[in-house]
Amino acid sequence: MNRSRGEEEAPRQNGSAGRKKGEQQHSEDDEAVHHFDPADDMQDDDNDPSRRREIRSKYRDLISSVQQNREDMLNPTNNKLTEVLEEANKLFKDVRQAREAALDAQLLVVASDLGKEKASQMFSEGASFDPSAFAEHVLSFMGLNRLEVEEEEQQNGETAEGYLPPDAWHRLASRAQLCFRTAPSFHYMMGSFYAEPPPPKQRTERQRKAPTKEAQRIMPTQLKKMEESHQEATEKEVERILGYLKSYYQDDPTSDISYYEFVIDPKSFSRTVENIFHTSFLIRDGLARLYLDADKLPCIVPLEGEENEAGGSAACNQCIISISPKTWRELIDAFEITDTMIQPPNAPTE
Repeated sequence: MNRSRGEEEAPRQNGSAGRKKGEQQHSEDDEAVHHFDPADDMQDDDNDPSRRREIRSKYRDLISSVQQNREDMLNPTNNKLTEVLEEANKLFKDVRQAREAALDAQLLVVASDLGKEKASQMFSEGASFDPSAFAEHVLSFMGLNRLEVEEEEQQNGETAEGYLPPDAWHRLASRAQLCFRTAPSFHYMMGSFYAEPPPPKQRTERQRKAPTKEAQRIMPTQLKKMEESHQEATEKEVERILGYLKSYYQDDPTSDISYYEFVIDPKSFSRTVENIFHTSFLIRDGLARLYLDADKLPCIVPLEGEENEAGGSAACNQCIISISPKTWRELIDAFEITDTMIQPPNAPTE
């Protein structure tokens, strides 16, 4: 027991050293107790319910004032809306919670709607146009007098419209022409004169080089041969087709020769087009004739002797025939064409 007591009493010291150590310990305890932390104080302020209620109350007051004084704030000379926004900016510095931020957003929506309406009202007032007022100003400028004819029209039971002087429209025209830009009148600097056109220059014709004898001899010969060869080929093909037509007609003069069966080549569309082209010369020159049979289908027959002369003197009716690969195939199927009646030029003759 004595040992333990001695251990407990060992830290105690007598004298000035013990007092100094004790005072030092007390001073450290006082500093720990009285130390000030700004963050702790701000946190306490954020969590203060009374402070939060005060901020929300001020926001509600601002919203209520904007809604109640809406008509006054729409006045262009009233700056109450600016003061409300400045007060809201001061309150926003103390916003810490979501409810306060929601009230700030609600105030901003109300103020922005009011500002938009105020701006549109100011714009409409600056650019407003009243047709009736404009018409009255124009009539007053033209010198309308409603008193001169008012008594007479009232006696006649008519409405008084007023009286315009004879020069009313001239007065309005002279005033309106100032609003339009007109081109200045043209004046000659040296007086009026008649400008004569300059004399035409004499054109000197250049001497063309005379073609050489070789060019004179070769070129026309070539062109002439080309024209003759093409024309001769066409004439020969027309005569060949006429020979086929006459031979088929002489074999059976009583039966009709179908035009489509005569010109269509079931194996070549291009040959079909050529046959139609060359057969048209037979019709044009009166060597053959087209007519419609009982089924309203075109048929062709050659003309000879007196029939040829009568057909040439009679009036000819021309028509245009168009054919496409699709129509060509449809005609082949419809008339059941298996072989051509006009053999190609290079095909061997039987």
